[in-house]
Amino acid sequence: METSLRYGGDDKALRIHAKQKILIDSKTHLQLHGELDTKIGEATYLCAMIEHFYPEASANVGVGVKYGKREKLQYSVHGKTSYPVTSDGLLRFVVKGQCDVNKEFGERKSKGGPEFTWSIFNFQKDQDVRLKIGYEVFDKVPYMQIRENNWTLNGDMNGRWNLRYNL
Repeated sequence: METSLRYGGDDKALRIHAKQKILIDSKTHLQLHGELDTKIGEATYLCAMIEHFYPEASANVGVGVKYGKREKLQYSVHGKTSYPVTSDGLLRFVVKGQCDVNKEFGERKSKGGPEFTWSIFNFQKDQDVRLKIGYEVFDKVPYMQIRENNWTLNGDMNGRWNLRYNL
């Protein structure tokens, strides 16, 4: 099980996030994850997704259900594909998208867009770094991510940010 501590500028509360992947076959898994908000002491997000990987296309597709404190029950579908920009594959161009609909299939929320990711192994001794720069098409906002071993900082041009520490 993967666990992390998360804090975001919007929530003003520390959240404990847990994720478990259950292998169905070599290219498909069931992913379960959820968050506990330490400020209110209850689960504020639960999700179950089935994801299938297409290694020959460097792509994946997932479908599932989510329950959030704000959005309530939603159905979700997402996909992502990536293309190497450099011969070593450390710089990649990624296209991803997601669409969530409410339980009546009425209200829809979409997000996605292009991004570049650059992985730098042994940036310093025992320190790996990944830089990500992208553009959220539906919100029309650029964003960035800096990841260093267990620490991740996300931010966008609208001033939203969050910090994650993988345990």
